[in-house]
Amino acid sequence: MSIEKTYAKTAEAIERLSPEQFRVTQQSGTERPGTGEYLDEKRKGIYVDIVSGEPLFASSAKYESGCGWPSFTRPLLDEHIVEINDTSHGMVRTEVRSTHGDSHLGHVFPDGPRDQGGLRYCINSASLRFVPVEEMEAEGYGDLIDHVE
Repeated sequence: MSIEKTYAKTAEAIERLSPEQFRVTQQSGTERPGTGEYLDEKRKGIYVDIVSGEPLFASSAKYESGCGWPSFTRPLLDEHIVEINDTSHGMVRTEVRSTHGDSHLGHVFPDGPRDQGGLRYCINSASLRFVPVEEMEAEGYGDLIDHVE
């Protein structure tokens, strides 16, 4: 049985953010390449929005792209991702934000593994919290366990 979860951006969640997490999620910042907490994470589980807790990516979609940030081939649930045209820094890119937390997550590029859809979701570790598969049920994400296997 799954726990019904609601996802929202709250003042309490914002207050709990580290300065780096705030800069990345609330000010559309980018952490330095190669420095993110989850870049080398290999355990099974899911990555959720650090602000709202909404599930964003599964370990089964994570791969080593060599770009310096955690990379995923697809979101866990499309309804938790918003893609926005981003023309900042003299580039044209697609920004990725969480739906309910409105957190800046990173960007998506069309240079991912072709056999898995061809997308690379390049995501800041500072915008994520990792939930290991062993803790997913207790944290209310039990209905998503099949997505990490």
